[in-house]
Amino acid sequence: MTTAIRRSDRRVSPIFLGIVAVMAVSGWAVWTDFAAQTGFAVFLFVTAAWIVSLCLHEYAHARTALHSGDISIGAKGYLTLNPLKYTHALLSIVLPVLFVIMGGIGLPGGAVYIERGRISGRWKHSLISAAGPLTNVLFAVVCTAPFWLGALDGVPLSFRLALAFLALLQVTAAILNSLPVPGLDGYGVIEPWLSYKVRRQVEPFAPFGLIAVFALLWIPELNGFFFDAVDALLRGLGVSEIETYCGLDTYRFWQEWFGDQDPGCVVPQGA
Repeated sequence: MTTAIRRSDRRVSPIFLGIVAVMAVSGWAVWTDFAAQTGFAVFLFVTAAWIVSLCLHEYAHARTALHSGDISIGAKGYLTLNPLKYTHALLSIVLPVLFVIMGGIGLPGGAVYIERGRISGRWKHSLISAAGPLTNVLFAVVCTAPFWLGALDGVPLSFRLALAFLALLQVTAAILNSLPVPGLDGYGVIEPWLSYKVRRQVEPFAPFGLIAVFALLWIPELNGFFFDAVDALLRGLGVSEIETYCGLDTYRFWQEWFGDQDPGCVVPQGA
């Protein structure tokens, strides 16, 4: 099934490797306190890591689709992890990054284009949609591992806060993208099990699903309920609310220029 995939179709993109390099270098700068502005280093590290997770999210969709029967995936460039190859680069990369900067919310992006007609079996279709959120879950487990393993001794405070905020983004992305809302992966999981009539009726609303979720999160009551659930889940993984809050505050390094940073969250140099 995969013999039609050329080696060049699977070669990791230099663009993705460049993003990984930014993540590694900025992560090292945060860990060693090498940068004069710790907040800027945290910003680069978290943003680069977030983009890496978005690329892996889309790769998981593509790879699962490939093994399910859609051999056109390779020619589209999805297996190279190049964010510029996605069908909706704006939805997949740009908007999720803007949401992080504006609101500290890990909203999911648009999915890769999969030729569903090449794939038979409802379970395969559901698994393809579920592969993306499961990638965010795995990323969240990795980010929180030092917390729930009690392995934080020797971890610099700034790096700890960056991991806490990154974990928040992964958890919110996993939850939001698992909602059974048209246009999101959660709906993609249940869609194969719906009747043809229901699918046809829901189809026109798919392009607005992400916008609807974002709009609903602006309602204070829903926003509070959602983040209470997220905070409870993170506490179960050993990450406190103050760590995620201060991680976001440190990430927004530009607030220091306007005196808007919380004094209790300012990371001391050498911490």
